[in-house]
Amino acid sequence: MQTFTEARHAGEFILSELDGHGSRDNITIALNQTIIPGMILGATEVVSALTSQVIAGAGNTGNGVLTLANPATSNTVQDGDYILTATDAVHFSVQTPDGHEIGPLAVGQAFNKDVKLSIAAGSTAFVAGDSFVVRVGVEGGDRQYAPLNPAANDGTQKAAAIAIHGAVTDGVTTAQIAAITRVSEVIGPALTWPAGISAAQKAEAMVQLRKAGISIR
Repeated sequence: MQTFTEARHAGEFILSELDGHGSRDNITIALNQTIIPGMILGATEVVSALTSQVIAGAGNTGNGVLTLANPATSNTVQDGDYILTATDAVHFSVQTPDGHEIGPLAVGQAFNKDVKLSIAAGSTAFVAGDSFVVRVGVEGGDRQYAPLNPAANDGTQKAAAIAIHGAVTDGVTTAQIAAITRVSEVIGPALTWPAGISAAQKAEAMVQLRKAGISIR
């Protein structure tokens, strides 16, 4: 007897979502991807489409200048404010918008992580507590999505969405699909995780989804 395997259906994993499809976004699938409904996705930022703004602390003692590189961010950058705080005259701590430390940064040296910049000393030295904010603006259209890959370092190592529809892209053209990106309840057995994902990696991805309000039942 021939055996038939039924493919995943669009949206079958959704238990509940916000009214008016408020839990969904139209997202861009990156090149050379095969996506099926219910697949956990990560996102890479399209660096050329980001906006960055530098804000010096109003009460700064030091008058040195922060200069953004070109490009000013990597594709792992987060949306929001990166906080740079002087720990002494020549060093700054650097915190991501979600509160993780990615410093230290040394005055006069290039800093090349999520944000890419340098701080030059001025005629008046910095003191502990002086600060800068690098404000990064990321719109939904600036992200491209691919299957979650815990071993990656391009942003797709973090769970960011669940594909509602499938898509196949080639090396030239991206695709647009709907995905769950925020407050919702989804059916765990109907989701597709990366092959070989460890229990710890899966648990971390579930935490990342819960931060967006996505509960797996």
